[in-house]
Amino acid sequence: MIISSAIIWIVAPLQIISALSLIFLVLLHSGKGGGLSDMFGGGAGAAAAGSTVVEKNLDRITVIAAVVFVFASVAHALVF
Repeated sequence: MIISSAIIWIVAPLQIISALSLIFLVLLHSGKGGGLSDMFGGGAGAAAAGSTVVEKNLDRITVIAAVVFVFASVAHALVF
């Protein structure tokens, strides 16, 4: 019982932080008409040339946040 409550105290904040960061990172991605990522270096010239380094790193960080969220959700479900 003590172990499961300790796991909840570790996993629940991790899940909340990863969910909020995932929402923020998805909103940063540029869509068809551009997005908030244009503020951080993805300009119109870079859109014509393809993916920039900023967009590639944003993709990688978003995937990492999604994987952390999935593992935290599975761990949270296994406790109950």
